[in-house]
Amino acid sequence: MNAGASPTPRPQAADPVVSLTDAVAALGARPVLRGIDLAVGRGEVVALLGANGSGKSTAVRAAIGQVPLSRGEVRLFGTPLRRFRAWSRLGYVPQRTTAAGGVPATVREVVSSGRLSRTRLGPLRKADREAVGRALEAVGLADRAKDSVNALSGGQHQRVLIARA
Repeated sequence: MNAGASPTPRPQAADPVVSLTDAVAALGARPVLRGIDLAVGRGEVVALLGANGSGKSTAVRAAIGQVPLSRGEVRLFGTPLRRFRAWSRLGYVPQRTTAAGGVPATVREVVSSGRLSRTRLGPLRKADREAVGRALEAVGLADRAKDSVNALSGGQHQRVLIARA
């Protein structure tokens, strides 16, 4: 290390996977999040409860940068969102999706689309194909890999999105 150079901070084991501090966000002119504090540690399971339209989905979307905050801070693995670059460490399953909505895509194709950040838009490598197979096995849909996502039930579709994440 050079004198005066500061090392790049590495996430500490104690850093939450995701944290929001004094998060404030609006959708259009409507305030949705007001001073939200949340910290989720590695291995924790958290349920966000509230009435329809109370901001649960907005809080999750703010945590991954899809909804900008007008005040407050989001950190992922201890890194401020604006500096976070390790996107391959994250997976997100939306409440609803238009993934393959009307497009004839197979279960395997949708799950494979989750590997694109690792392939630089080229063909999937063997390791990627194997990871897709493992993900399909993990959600119990390996036998449906060649089926159209449009032929799946809502619950099966959600499992495809979990495998993709």
